[in-house]
Amino acid sequence: MSNPVGMSSDHTQSVERPIGSAERPAGSAEAPFLELLARGASADAYEQPVLIARAEGRPAERIAALEEAKAVALRVRSELEGRRRREAELSALFETAHDLAGLRDLDAVLRAIVQRARSLLGTDVAYLSLNDPARGDTYMRVTEGSVAARFQQLRLGMGEGLGGLVAQTARPYVTDDYFKDDRFQHTLTIDSGVRDEGLVAILGVPLTLGDHVIGVLFAADRRARVFEREQIALLGSFAALAAAAIDTANLLTETRSALTELERANEIIRDRSGVIERASDVHDRLAELVLRGGGVHDVAAAVSEILDGTVEFAEVAPAEALEASRAEGHAVRHGDDWIAAVAAGGELLGALVLRGHPGLDPVDQRTLERAAMVTSLLLLARRSAAEAEQRVRGELLDDLLDARDRDPRLLRERAARLDADLDATHVVLAARLDGPAADADQEAAARRRLWSAASHLAATRHGLAAARDGGTVLLLPLAAGDTATELARRTAGHLGTAVHEAVTVGASAPVRDLAVHPDAVAAAYEEGRRCLDALRLLGRSGDGAAAEDFGFLGLLLAGDRDIAGFVDRTIGQVVDYDDRRGTDLLRTLDAYFACGMSPARTKDELHVHVNTVAQRLERVGRLLGEDWQSPARALEIQLALRLHRLSAPTRP
Repeated sequence: MSNPVGMSSDHTQSVERPIGSAERPAGSAEAPFLELLARGASADAYEQPVLIARAEGRPAERIAALEEAKAVALRVRSELEGRRRREAELSALFETAHDLAGLRDLDAVLRAIVQRARSLLGTDVAYLSLNDPARGDTYMRVTEGSVAARFQQLRLGMGEGLGGLVAQTARPYVTDDYFKDDRFQHTLTIDSGVRDEGLVAILGVPLTLGDHVIGVLFAADRRARVFEREQIALLGSFAALAAAAIDTANLLTETRSALTELERANEIIRDRSGVIERASDVHDRLAELVLRGGGVHDVAAAVSEILDGTVEFAEVAPAEALEASRAEGHAVRHGDDWIAAVAAGGELLGALVLRGHPGLDPVDQRTLERAAMVTSLLLLARRSAAEAEQRVRGELLDDLLDARDRDPRLLRERAARLDADLDATHVVLAARLDGPAADADQEAAARRRLWSAASHLAATRHGLAAARDGGTVLLLPLAAGDTATELARRTAGHLGTAVHEAVTVGASAPVRDLAVHPDAVAAAYEEGRRCLDALRLLGRSGDGAAAEDFGFLGLLLAGDRDIAGFVDRTIGQVVDYDDRRGTDLLRTLDAYFACGMSPARTKDELHVHVNTVAQRLERVGRLLGEDWQSPARALEIQLALRLHRLSAPTRP
């Protein structure tokens, strides 16, 4: 039966008939059902033409023809609904692949798969297990919606329970009531975990790489439920995504495949040959652009030619129209223009704008929308290439922090390829955002901006940067005459300006010979983190500092615990004076603080005249500075005196 779209209101247009059938006027039995198909009416509405014909006393032949037309129309409607549902499922798969674009951690990838599977199938619980070849079983790796601890720690032997059977046979299994299903080998451990979770209906599909099963993806409800064939196939598709992520499949290849599937599904729905031919031409041209490495402006130029208008890519577009396009997933009209949002997941990347073209049929509108989708893929690919270079720097710094690769020659070669010199003096800096985050998505986006800004700074300074512990770590060379404190403050200012938020930076003491001593990087990073935490506790968010800036607190923050350096900086001049002159200034200071800073009691302790005490303290003041008796300085001096006594050799 032909597509009813375009049927004129006076029913004078004829429709195509199967070969060998006579043509009928538009007012024949099929006409009312074509109109129902055109406006997407509910299934109940298809009874109305038959009921009306009977009420009007139409001939039996007319009623029979209406019944036959109704049955055909309902079959067409069912097929269209199935295709629309498949399009939605493919869209969900496509969105899932986009969501995985920024995820490097395996656990994060698996959590994204499980969360999306649970959401799309509408189940109470979704979970994923991975096979353990060493133990010969499969164990629970990720759960979503689970509340029972015993269930989350289950291990299933091969062939045990539903999951063990899926893992053993590499085939999907489903049950609407697990405890009443005798196809599965029930064990006390598995049944207890499932009972604790309250699960009844369970669907499990295998995660396969080639001919090997690596795990099982599950969807389950706490009530009896029959999983449809399409739902089983959909969960199998998610399992394929999970397996591909584990095997480090190429993201761009996945998204292109999902795009091809989606466009093919759209083309099937279009049953007019002219529309199919045009959609195919658009698809071919856009696919060719992607495959030959075209850019977003090449896409805009190609769509301009197809739509016989002017199409431009704009990073900024009218906010109201742009948000409406993203929310609806369609191009929207704005004055005489059409705007299609270019988005990836929840992030707006820009828009394709068709200028001065107020009239746009549904086919051309879909062409503009498809071009916007391809544009988002190209932008993601360009971003991925830039991030790949940043990740190479991050991976070298990760190796230095984790001290996995201790071969100095290899470390130097890897650094040289990145224009970095591990034999130079460096400072390790720990940076973290201090601005409030409205939600988890905004916080994650802010962290990505910080990492990107830090990576750019590291590249321009011949250093390295990596995301770590909720923030960013940088390894930057220290210029001659520069200090760790100055470098930390400049870095905090630079990163804060780049991300438009306060960034706090803690710095280590300078480190050297990193190729020979890569483990020094990890120790320096811990020192930088302690300085960062101290800055935040002291209310100095958005600032930068090193351990040497915290006085005696630097002893607690510094990785090497430079006690001698602290003593020398604090009372070194007094020690030198005593050594050169043979005086007792240190002993006088000890007694003075021990006697509550009272000269009178001090002279009794030392058995000297009070004027002698006063003269010695005056000399101390000239050596240490006028503020030496202030509470903060006095505390540091007393600590230095005690450390000096403890570190001095014991006299026989």
